[in-house]
Amino acid sequence: MYKKILLAYDGSQEGRAALKQGAELAVMCQAEVCLLAVLAPDIGVIYAEAAVPSDLPDRMLADIQESLNEGKAKLQGMGLSVETRLENGIPAGEIGRVAKEIQSDLIVVGHREQGALSRWWGGSTGASLLAHAPCSILIAIAPTTQIDA
Repeated sequence: MYKKILLAYDGSQEGRAALKQGAELAVMCQAEVCLLAVLAPDIGVIYAEAAVPSDLPDRMLADIQESLNEGKAKLQGMGLSVETRLENGIPAGEIGRVAKEIQSDLIVVGHREQGALSRWWGGSTGASLLAHAPCSILIAIAPTTQIDA
């Protein structure tokens, strides 16, 4: 069914749900996996760095690289062939671009609940991805824990 799956991964709870569901699907389909992390430009960090340079960009890069390495190890532990990529830019655009470049059959992303202000200000990556995706998209929902009464 799917031969190449692009997993967008950032190490968050939502990203881990996407990793888990995408990995299970990749195992069933015997698909290759491209694990992608996108380092999005943060205007606040850019302005702060311009005023007072620090090691914050390097730490952000190290954190995302660590998440990629963690995800890759989990996927390889499941017997999957994994390529990792770290890109810079607007997440939806980069995910769509990479999916097209690697000829992905499926993109798997996690769903992150946002408030109305967040959606208005930055938009939804999932909704924006629809305009950029060259293939099908699976939006993984992280399970919620319920407290029994």
